[in-house]
Amino acid sequence: MIDFGEILLKYNAIVTVFLMVTSLYIVIAKGNMIKKLVGLSLFQTSVYLLYLSPAKIVGGTAPIIADAIMVYSNPLPHVLILTAIVVGVATLALGLALVVRIQDAYGTIEEDEIFRAEGDA
Repeated sequence: MIDFGEILLKYNAIVTVFLMVTSLYIVIAKGNMIKKLVGLSLFQTSVYLLYLSPAKIVGGTAPIIADAIMVYSNPLPHVLILTAIVVGVATLALGLALVVRIQDAYGTIEEDEIFRAEGDA
């Protein structure tokens, strides 16, 4: 029998896997380049969740040494994800700039139409 209490404990992992699978489907199945960029952005977000979910320590505090505090949280995963978010935003901006250039050159952002135009040339 399914134990729903155990499933709720793994809620973050279930949501992360769902986001990864959905975004991977978007990247593979869609021909529109903007939709592909949205899928990549969603995939990046799911990786952030995958990395941050186990990093949270229940009852942990900031790593400031005090006699009364016994459990500390490691701030390194959060700092690394902040860096990854900045890199992800820059990558998305570059991707959007490339899509604008492709639109100017081919008149479309659909992959199939671009491949057909390249085949005709």
